Amino acid sequence: MFNASDPRLADYANLRDVELRKSLEVEHGLFIAEGEKVIRRAVAAGYPVRSVLLTRRWADSLADLLDGLGDRVYVVDDDVMEGIAGFPVHRGALAAMERRELPSVDEILRGAPRTPAGPRNEGGPVRPPRRVLVLEDLVDHGNVGAIFRCAAALGVEAVILSPRCADPLYRRSVKVSMGAVFAIPYARMANWYEGLAELRTAGFQTLALTPDQSATPMDEVDMGERAALLLGSEGDGLSSRWLHEADEPVCIPMSATAMGMGVDSLNVVAAAAIACHSLVR
Repeated sequence: MFNASDPRLADYANLRDVELRKSLEVEHGLFIAEGEKVIRRAVAAGYPVRSVLLTRRWADSLADLLDGLGDRVYVVDDDVMEGIAGFPVHRGALAAMERRELPSVDEILRGAPRTPAGPRNEGGPVRPPRRVLVLEDLVDHGNVGAIFRCAAALGVEAVILSPRCADPLYRRSVKVSMGAVFAIPYARMANWYEGLAELRTAGFQTLALTPDQSATPMDEVDMGERAALLLGSEGDGLSSRWLHEADEPVCIPMSATAMGMGVDSLNVVAAAAIACHSLVR
């Protein structure tokens, strides 16, 4: 029998404590996948399984995945699961997964890795991405996960994160993305100040999304062979440096009536979905 203080279940403790989990997961090189679909997508993307914690009613549906894990499968009652995680786990299954070393921005832009988790150059060369999303200082894990889902669904080929951007492999990011964080290559900049210069050196046209309606509408941009769309933080948007350094400011045209009533922008996830659709047109 297991209980919330069992040391074998330490990977799953205090899942609602964001700061504790961020430091613990980085220190131990792990992340948490929640729910059968997300767990399967993580495994398919090549992330090794450390262990699986699940309630009894999910044991049969995950049986094929659990077969090779031996004593790393922990089956518990619903109340024990809630006591360990700190909240009701409605999808009934959690998996502690091993992180993999992230590729560099240069590797992503050259098309070297196949996925964030997969072996480099497995199966031959990968086409370098032509359409890239760049996130500057988005700190909400749910927003990052939702944007990854939009980017993957609409055909964006890679995501670049600024150094202070939220972790795509944090549990909430993975959950909100429905595993899309495993489907699209991504990397984190080592140097925010020179970040756009690296994109420019790789031949990318940089498009800075802004609510300023004097900017070029996204659907009217004359896009080159390679284009990177820049999205800024939830509150302040893009930094003045990135706005001024980008090749062109772009906007999503807003309703004049709505603007007259003070509705002059979209939240960052909605803006990302609309802008990504234009980016890959």
